[in-house]
Amino acid sequence: MPVPFNFTTAIATALTEAAAQLELDSTIFTTAVRIADPRHGDFQANGLLPYAKRTKQNPRALAEQVVAALPSNITDSCDVQIAGPGFLNFTLKPDALEAWLTEFTDEAALQAGAESAQPEADKVFVVDYSAPNTAKQMHVGHLRSAVIGEAISRLLSFSGAKVIRDNHIGDWGTGFGKLIWAYKRELNTTALETDPLEEFERLYRAGNKAADEDEAVLTDARQELVKLQSGDVENLAIWKRINEVSLEAFQKIYDQLGIKFDYTLGESFYNDKVEQIYAELSDTGLAEESQGALVVFHPEHPRFKSQPFMIRKSDGAANYASTDLATLLYRREHFDADAAIYVIDSRQGDHCQQLFLTAEKWFAKTDRKLPRLEHTSFGTVLGENNKPLKTRSGENIKLRDLLQEATERAAALVAEKSAQLSPEEQAEIARVVGIGSVQYADLCQNRSTDYVFSWDKMISLEGNTAAYLLYAVARIRSIFRKLDQSPEDANAFEVASALETPTEIALARKLAKFPEALSSAVGPLRPHVLCLFLFELAGEFSGFYAADKVAVDDLAVRARRLRLCARTLLILETGLHLLGLRTLTRM
Repeated sequence: MPVPFNFTTAIATALTEAAAQLELDSTIFTTAVRIADPRHGDFQANGLLPYAKRTKQNPRALAEQVVAALPSNITDSCDVQIAGPGFLNFTLKPDALEAWLTEFTDEAALQAGAESAQPEADKVFVVDYSAPNTAKQMHVGHLRSAVIGEAISRLLSFSGAKVIRDNHIGDWGTGFGKLIWAYKRELNTTALETDPLEEFERLYRAGNKAADEDEAVLTDARQELVKLQSGDVENLAIWKRINEVSLEAFQKIYDQLGIKFDYTLGESFYNDKVEQIYAELSDTGLAEESQGALVVFHPEHPRFKSQPFMIRKSDGAANYASTDLATLLYRREHFDADAAIYVIDSRQGDHCQQLFLTAEKWFAKTDRKLPRLEHTSFGTVLGENNKPLKTRSGENIKLRDLLQEATERAAALVAEKSAQLSPEEQAEIARVVGIGSVQYADLCQNRSTDYVFSWDKMISLEGNTAAYLLYAVARIRSIFRKLDQSPEDANAFEVASALETPTEIALARKLAKFPEALSSAVGPLRPHVLCLFLFELAGEFSGFYAADKVAVDDLAVRARRLRLCARTLLILETGLHLLGLRTLTRM
């Protein structure tokens, strides 16, 4: 009997089979198996208690019947105990732990296991994240969408989904009229060469100020926008130049963060597709004219019944709603998307709700299959004053400057702790630790909440930080170097004896719960669950390493402890890579 990858799934399936055999309600254990308090075992199922109460039966007697009906794959793998009035506690047997460590020996095996245990494997997920506006520099406000979106994409892909990463950039709209107006009149060619995005931002501010102060300038800027949207050769050339330079600058940030998109389909891509949206929503009776604009009302919704979803402005221009609906249709028809995940900050909650409500009604009326739509929202990055993080002058902190400072701070730590390494090695470690610290500090927070950005806590070798986990990885690598062994060499573990000490068994139990942590992160799209598991695993390894010497003379003992080191390394590196972090072989 092959060892299960995910024990909670296997136990839940076994309990459901036992319930069916006893002719009990098949839904008793659907969501009731969870990781237990270590004092009581590895997993716990509580579903019998409410069922027994509902059906007026003795829960303990019922539990005894269920345990007796469990299939052998579970009773061979777990010690099953009935606690209290009917709690079922499952403790993995040492043989099951041995089998799990032997079965899942590399990342490919872990991924195969994850795919087999994930109900949404093979489905197509479009993940919409990052999405900065062209002609502007990425700032700290763009951080969360980028790193959370990338982690979610990797987690879904690892679990068997086909993931399409789409960077829906803002490259169209009214602001380009003012920018082009200023570009033609105030462009500094030297500044354009040295720092083009800084120059574009300066030009936009100049055009915006001039338009605010002079109605004639506003009229001219609007005319520049009309010319652009009508295909004027000169304005299109300026617009393309702005976007090319912007995308080059964005890519430098993405390269540092390890992000690569499959598509960058901005608002401009959908410019010729919005007329279909207007026509279909009008023809199906969903949209109506209101004060010159085309809008959709949702009278059944307590808030949106008086807050319409505007899909075309009164001047005939498209907006976010119209392009977002066109984008959704394209993703369904072109990518055959089963799900569209919008990694957008929580302040866009109303927009997403109205978008999803409108899409649901529109797809139903046009007999289309609606993908699963999910707003994967996140909070704000705060300064230590508990206000949105900004510079002292009140401006948004540029993301490139933030990453540069992170690297410099990490370099100081590396110079202090690893002065013996070459300058090149120190620079590489500083880059990986610095960038990884920014990513991990964001990902280890529950994405729904705001969090306080603290350099001191972020780049530290203590606590739940990237540096702590990266050091754990490097330390395990150093163990193998000192013993002239490779963690990938399966032959080195062939003579391993059975797990014996309490710390060996505790570490093995933690390793075998990686699938549950992965599943708990993938289901609700919350990477912080995986972060917490990796932190706890690193702590468990520290306890094992302090208690049980690895470099012992007994080859069988050495082999089994090296195998534990190898599997810890595998899961730490796999988990960190799933979060989007790079790892190191030495620190």
